Amino acid sequence: AQVPDQFKGLWRLAGESLKVIAEITERALTDDPAALLRTVAGLRELGWGIALDDVGANPRSLAMLPFLHPDVIKLDLRLIQDRPSADIAQVVHAVLAEVERSGTAILAEGIETQEHLLTALAMGASLGQGWLFGRPGPLPVTTSLAGPGLPISAGAKPPAQGATPFDIMSQGRPVRRGSKAVLLMMSNHLERQAKAIGEAPVVMSTFQESGRFSTRLKKRYSLLAESSALVVAFGRGIESTPAPDVRGTDLSPDDPLSDEWVVAVIGAHFAASFAARDLGDKWCPDLERRFD
Repeated sequence: AQVPDQFKGLWRLAGESLKVIAEITERALTDDPAALLRTVAGLRELGWGIALDDVGANPRSLAMLPFLHPDVIKLDLRLIQDRPSADIAQVVHAVLAEVERSGTAILAEGIETQEHLLTALAMGASLGQGWLFGRPGPLPVTTSLAGPGLPISAGAKPPAQGATPFDIMSQGRPVRRGSKAVLLMMSNHLERQAKAIGEAPVVMSTFQESGRFSTRLKKRYSLLAESSALVVAFGRGIESTPAPDVRGTDLSPDDPLSDEWVVAVIGAHFAASFAARDLGDKWCPDLERRFD
């Protein structure tokens, strides 16, 4: 969007003197996650922070919080204004788990009464907005700053670096060797966990090539997607929608991820994964193929 001429001076001043925070709606987390994360990475390179708006409006998006690493989480006003409930408790616990993990700040929206303020404080908010603090009105004509703002600490940055999940996980975990039969047992267990944890997780799996994402697996992952925030299948030749409600990512033949078997389940309170690298066995039964 273009900056109105009368505010260009303020825009320049903000870039030089302020911590600029870009606000992203919670809905954008699941609409196009890849494009969103690329945009966020670009904004962070500019030194901008990220605020996630309306958190709690769609509880299925809570599992995406660790991927975004927001500097500010803005609680949806219904969390502050509605009567306490199990649904609200689920959202608040997920947000507090992210705060504990990353140090992000909580901002409560819709604070209109002293009771709302006390509720926001009880939910861990250190920032707030609402009519209790001031009614909406026209922007001031002056571009001068009223005083120093409240500092917002940056949220945690993604920890380990590596080309693939196997590269990252093998940095801190012992590498063991096993057959496809053993890994199949582990894969099935993680997929069952994704259904059993009672929250909408993110599930990401690699299948090396499209032929290994069988009709049976497509049905299983489509059912899994019904109760998940996001389900993604990676592999050579995999279509953009390989099964109902499942997103696909086609890997190039030289992508190192195409040599790995990965299942990752990430929820607001639960995360588990295994990553295995194909050793390239050719002349043995399929279930005896070895992976590290």
